[in-house]
This record gives sequence, C-alpha cells and structure tokens, in this order.
Amino acid sequence: MGRTRVATSLAGAVSEEIGAFLAPVDAALARHYPGDPGTRQPVHTVYVPGDTFAADTVRSWGERALAALDEHAPDAASFAAVLGLADDLAGPVYERVRAKLAREPIEDLRVDFEDGYGSRPDAEEDEHAARAARLIAQTRAEGGTTAPYLGIRMKCMEAPVRRRGIRTLDVFLTGLMAAGGLPDGLVLTLPKVTYPEQVTAMARLLGEFEQVHGLAPGRLGFEIQIETSQAVLAADGTATVARLIRAAEGRATGLHYGTFDYSACLGVSAAYQASDHPAADHAKAIMQVAAAGTGVRVSDGSTNVLPIGPRERVHDAWRLHHRLTRRALARAYYQGWDMHPGHLPTRYAAVFAFYREGYEQAAARLARYVRRVDGDVMDEPATAQALGGYLLRGLDCGALDDAEVTEASGLSRAELEAFATPRRGTADGLTTAAVRPSHG
Repeated sequence: MGRTRVATSLAGAVSEEIGAFLAPVDAALARHYPGDPGTRQPVHTVYVPGDTFAADTVRSWGERALAALDEHAPDAASFAAVLGLADDLAGPVYERVRAKLAREPIEDLRVDFEDGYGSRPDAEEDEHAARAARLIAQTRAEGGTTAPYLGIRMKCMEAPVRRRGIRTLDVFLTGLMAAGGLPDGLVLTLPKVTYPEQVTAMARLLGEFEQVHGLAPGRLGFEIQIETSQAVLAADGTATVARLIRAAEGRATGLHYGTFDYSACLGVSAAYQASDHPAADHAKAIMQVAAAGTGVRVSDGSTNVLPIGPRERVHDAWRLHHRLTRRALARAYYQGWDMHPGHLPTRYAAVFAFYREGYEQAAARLARYVRRVDGDVMDEPATAQALGGYLLRGLDCGALDDAEVTEASGLSRAELEAFATPRRGTADGLTTAAVRPSHG
C-alpha cells in the first residue's frame, strides 16, 4: 500500500519560526531544570560538634544505637509493638535495622562548626577544622567505618561570623587537599541564609578555592539551610528560596529545613516547635516547589526529643520520631536530620517499612506500564518515573535487595535508573523507549 498523504495548512517556515522563538526557553529549561541528578540521596544527616568528632564517631553511633535496641527492644516483636509495625514487616525490618547499624549506621555526617559548636577562640576552631580534615582522610584511607557522605557545616555569611566561617571552610578544604584530595561524597552546608547574595558569595568562594588548587570548575557544591523567614519570603513578596537556588550558580545540592531556628524566627513557642507544625509545612512546601526539577534535593528537619532515660520515655520518643519520619516520607521529604544515636533505630525502621510495604505494588505497576498491560491504575509516564525512583531509593538505603526488586518488576537496576532519570526531548519526557525488556 502507498503511504497516505496527510493535509496540513501551515507552511514549514512557521514551525521553524516557532522553534527559533522558543530556543531561549529551551536553553533556560535545560539550564535551570535539568531534573534529578540520579545519584543516591542519604535518608538522613547527622550533625556532630567539631570538638567531639572523632575517627570512630560513625562506628560508635552504630554501637550506641544497637545497645539502645538491646536494652529497650531486644527482639522484632517488642520493637514492632512499640512502633505499631505490621506483623509481616516486624522481622524483616528489625533484621535490616540491626544489619544497617552494624554496617553503615550513618549515611551522611556533618562536622558542625555552627550552632552545635558555638563561638571558640580562633586557634581552637582552626585546630578542630584541621583535625576534622585529617580524621576524615585517615579513616577513609584505613578503610574504617565512615559515612558515604560527609563534610562540615560552617558558620553563616552574616557579618559577625563571616570571616570565621570562611576561614574554617578554608582550613578544612586545604587540609583535605593536603591529605590526598577531596573525597567522594564531600558535602558542605551553609546555614542561616537570608539573602541570595550570601549564596552567590559562597559559590564564588568555592570557585576561588577550585582555581587555587586546579580543581575542575563546579567540583565543590553546597547545601543551603532554610532557617529564616527571609529565606522563604522576601521583603518584596517573592519566594526567596527559588532565588537562592539560582544564586548558587549551579552549585546548590540541597535545601535543608531548620526546624527550630525557623520556628523561633516566626515566634512559635518552644513547646510547639516541631517538623509537623503548620509553619514548617508551609516552608517545606515552598522549598519543595522551588527545588522541583532543578536537581536540588529537599531535606526535612529534626526532632529534639531524645530517646534517653527509662524505657517508657525511650519508647515515647521512638514513637514520635518514627511518626514524624513516616509523615515526611509520605510528603516526599526523603531525608531528615538525626540528633542522637537513639534516633537511628527509628529512622531506619520508618524508612525500611515505607519501602518494604509498598515495593511489590510499585514494582507490579511499573512492570505493567513497561509491557503496556492494563491494570486497576492507569499510570502516566511521570508516575512511572516516580515508581522507578521509589524502588531505587529503597535499594540505595538497604530496605530492598536487587534480586527481590528484579523478580517483582522484571527490571534490572540499570532499567530502573532509566525510568527514574528522565531526559528532555523525548515524546513523553522520559526515556521509556530505552526500557523494553524482552522477558515476560
């Protein structure tokens, strides 16, 4: 049969003119909204004061967390009873929590030179910053227990502490370079941001360091902590947080919500400062929208209720932390802060249960989407992307195993990554054409 001719009304030049008109928009989309980087996102960040950070900090946190489990929930049934875990999740979650605490108790660690450290004599802070660099380099070189992501939180860019913050950053990074170079997974955190110019100053500071040491431009990125009202809403009514991402000149890697500084800034009384307060939800929702599609990740804050003391008090603190973590996960805040080793069991319990209870359904939906098989849910390409991302996050943290995800979905990890990392320019915005497994 001959090819059917289709009638059109517009001259070819019209399409060319529209393309030329939208070329700047295409470039802006590619530049400002590159999509998720496709790298692992840690489930939490732990802050340890610069004066107490030690070579065995990560291992000791894991040991203390395991000791808390041994004392207050020595088996799967007792732990599940405290947290309200379903019977079919109790054993797998408990076993994986214990294994995680022994193998990789902290996913992201920040040596703190800000609120958790305070103001010290210059010589003392210099020494602690230099020591942090030495210990990080030494532990990694010797194969000790460390965190996949780690770095420092410096003091902010406000005038009273600006010089001290810049010097601490310089001492730390220079120490790493002297000890063999910048490690993979290095993360820097800029706190208490109020104006975009402070973010630009940080970006340019890092650019200067790269130039001095002959590093590739853009090698150093940083997180922005959202701890002030000005970081969310500017005096002119604009959403500052979106401008902060732009001001980082491509170096922003994360937006971290600061529960207590932000709450206090808005006048929330101490008893009600929590990550589920309406003021916190408002700030994080704006952060989430501003960061969407930019490649910048969003992190929830923390709870300051520590699981210490008698068993009843520990269990109450565990229930609170578990509930807040589950709440954040349901709202797509896949990272948070943990302030005490006793928070680790409930962080991982909440994360592991979140992925284990839903992975079979997610895998089945993705498998149906790939094979174009009808089911009780009609998924869009963007949902397929979300399903792939969900399974990958479960794999990254240890909630799921490659074998069980492949068995449930029929997809390899590489195929999942193709779904979770979309590219612009395809018909549906996703690389679905590249993922057509032959099995099934």
